[in-house]
Amino acid sequence: MRFPPEFLDDLRARLPVSEVVSRRVKLKKAGREWKGLSPFNKERTPSFFVNDSKGMWFDFSSGKNGNIFDFVMATEGLSFPEAVERLAGAAGLTLPRSTPEAAQQARHSRTLLDVVEMAAKYFEAALQSRAGARARGYLADRGLDPGTQQKFRIGYAPPDRFALKEHLGREGVSVEDMVEAGLLVAGDDIPVPYDRFRDRVMFPIGDLRGRVVAFGGRALDKDVSAKYLNSPETSLFHKGGLLYNGATARAAAHAGAPLIAVEGYVDVIAMVTAGFPGTVAPLGTSLTADQLALMWKIADEPVLCFDGDSAGRRAAYRAVDLALPLLQPGKSLYFATLPQGHDPDDLIRASGKGAMADVLAAARPLADILWMRETEAGRFDTPERRAGLEARLDAMLGGIANESVRKYYRADLGARLRGLLSPETAGGAGRYPARASGGGFRADFKGGGRGRGFSRGGAGRRPGGPEPAPMVLSPRMSTSPLVRGARAVLPPREALIVLSVLNHPWLLDGHAEEFAALDLVHPDADRLRRAILDVMAAREEVHADVHAAGEEASEAAAVRAAVLARDLGGLVERIEAALTHVSDWPARLGAAPEDVRPWWRHVLTLHHKNRTLNKELKEAERALGDEPSERNYAWLRDVQGRLAAIEGTEASIEGFGALSGRPTRGL
Repeated sequence: MRFPPEFLDDLRARLPVSEVVSRRVKLKKAGREWKGLSPFNKERTPSFFVNDSKGMWFDFSSGKNGNIFDFVMATEGLSFPEAVERLAGAAGLTLPRSTPEAAQQARHSRTLLDVVEMAAKYFEAALQSRAGARARGYLADRGLDPGTQQKFRIGYAPPDRFALKEHLGREGVSVEDMVEAGLLVAGDDIPVPYDRFRDRVMFPIGDLRGRVVAFGGRALDKDVSAKYLNSPETSLFHKGGLLYNGATARAAAHAGAPLIAVEGYVDVIAMVTAGFPGTVAPLGTSLTADQLALMWKIADEPVLCFDGDSAGRRAAYRAVDLALPLLQPGKSLYFATLPQGHDPDDLIRASGKGAMADVLAAARPLADILWMRETEAGRFDTPERRAGLEARLDAMLGGIANESVRKYYRADLGARLRGLLSPETAGGAGRYPARASGGGFRADFKGGGRGRGFSRGGAGRRPGGPEPAPMVLSPRMSTSPLVRGARAVLPPREALIVLSVLNHPWLLDGHAEEFAALDLVHPDADRLRRAILDVMAAREEVHADVHAAGEEASEAAAVRAAVLARDLGGLVERIEAALTHVSDWPARLGAAPEDVRPWWRHVLTLHHKNRTLNKELKEAERALGDEPSERNYAWLRDVQGRLAAIEGTEASIEGFGALSGRPTRGL
């Protein structure tokens, strides 16, 4: 039986060699490859290697090598058609029928690919023409330079109703093929088919082999009803089964980059340009089960990146419901939350790659997001409410198809529930354990326990003891990433630095340039920093205004008043809310300058060391990924140790607070 080359290519794209081989050979990661013991010879030292990027396996003990078809044939004794049938079943593909009609369809698909490719080249040329000036301006405003436009093959569809139709017609393309490729709008009530995309910036959409199969168009006219418009479903394009930038992201993930899903085309481009090459996006819809399955073929634990507003939270919760029934051992999701009001493109342009890296570093596992959803708005101070929470969790976990994953989720959430309801957490300041043990969810819950939990509602009561008070979140917990999402991305040390200067502006005497040059990753901290510098640059006018009003305010009060007058009250309030520890007092009003000055220098030193070490940490992680040697592992552990040491020295200067009325520690 002869199989169309496109079908065999699709099989190779859907089934990485490591996935096929791992069903018979236990593989371990070795740099960018996988290694294991030969399935053809008995050996103690691995000589069998798999390279997914090349789509090949190599057995140096026997001299054999090949692709996924060769491996199945060699290890299972199958013929080529039988191997193709076996792999097609694993990939969920239907075998093509060997008929003249099927051969004709294969040739027709190649023709449609040619048509779509011709359209892509036309849109690219139109962007560079005089008619594309407005589109080029839009792209420039979004920070997409000509090199980026060329890399992602961005184009422009002119506003004329028949521009593409006439161009392709001159190239010999039939109207029927244009309609079938999704380029024209046609129907019984439309006498003359016309261009689907008009006056739009065009983003080509590729399949897993990198071939253009469809387009997404962004309208330039604000009055258009659909800001983004995708190609319709065609024989080439199934919107729910592809990811924007999927082919490039798959290669990047194989090389060690994290797989990250964001919302839009421009966000993907901004992420890739900033150094996150494994970034993809759904195609104008919520994440689908097929897209999730595709992501899990690329990486075991993709990161879903959502906006920090209510819509982003709802999207994250939908993704939780989508993923739960599909979870498999080793396959899960992480959730990263952006600062409210920012998408990846905004955040990177405002605060750089480091800010985005911090958002991704704070990503939470799926179990955390599920727990947060079920407890964030509840009070559990009655038996009925506690039973309701248990029943909801039990029902959701029952939907996990894999028995092993279901068992561990029951144990994990059972431990969290025990912590939530235990008397020890009545103060609300506990944390649930990182790991849980025990049996099923109901057994864990009924068995009591002494775990500490994420506290949102009411507590249990000791037999014969007083009625428990409603559990509330501690100030520290209320600003944690789990509760507040992206707003907690603001690093506390950055909050300390900018608030110190706001409350003690004399710190800038001789140090304004140093303050202006600080590497602040969070946009809120940077925005307040810029406002303070602007006010201080004009503080002669500030003081004049204050005295003119007859007020005998301090310089700090005058600077604060000028900052708040810029409609930054909410921003200052958010940053102040990030300071909840007792050792944060030098940043506040009333601290003596003699106490503040050495403390502030200490905080700046820690900030510089932390930023430097975080950059070194990323280099060490990259080196270990490229070469998993003892030397690189020792380097990584050393950097991690130095970072941990910094975190333990937040208030290591002896005698802080003596001049502000705080007692010093005696011997």
